[in-house]
Amino acid sequence: MLLEKLRIEVIEAGKQLKEYGLITLTGGNVSGRDEETGLVAITPSGMEYHALAPQDIVIIDLYGNIQDGKRKPSSDMITHLQIYRAIKRINGIIHTHSTYASCFAILNENIPVVSTTMANEVGGEVPVASYGPVGSEELGEHVIHNIKNQQAVLLQSHGVLTFGADVHHALKAAVMLEDAAKVYYLARTIGKPQSLSEEEIKRANDLYQNVYGQRSE
Repeated sequence: MLLEKLRIEVIEAGKQLKEYGLITLTGGNVSGRDEETGLVAITPSGMEYHALAPQDIVIIDLYGNIQDGKRKPSSDMITHLQIYRAIKRINGIIHTHSTYASCFAILNENIPVVSTTMANEVGGEVPVASYGPVGSEELGEHVIHNIKNQQAVLLQSHGVLTFGADVHHALKAAVMLEDAAKVYYLARTIGKPQSLSEEEIKRANDLYQNVYGQRSE
């Protein structure tokens, strides 16, 4: 089976999205790019994650040609592939309609960095990409225009995209963004949250990426 390990990683990320409450039913999608071959493993359209087997994950090239698999790929495939072609550092993409972050997508408001937790994995203010129909090249172009150093973009009137060096990091960004969006939402109900300075955002991100956790000798 082609890219079996990556297929399993994609499935496991989808299951964890469900466990963290970031998706409902068959909403959202997950993909990962294999750095060696350049091929992409993406979830099939309209199938629940708990029922997926590795053979259900579709393997495509960067232009959407199916290389392995019999399922129809996600309806957001075009956007995923546009991002992979444009930004080489990204090898994992996750799309959700997570509740709190999506509130700001609906309001067409950026989510500022008001906590070190958001700075850690998300890495910067999350902007809103202008509206584009689902699955359109227009949507992908708007997303790419808004990707800087942060690991997430809101989709106007729709939901959230998060990215990472691999599927695992895209998942962490999705989880931590929703948590930060919830805190920001609640803080706004009782006061005016203060954004962190760019210096503090960078400091928190560097600490998390290079010091936090266990390191191999």
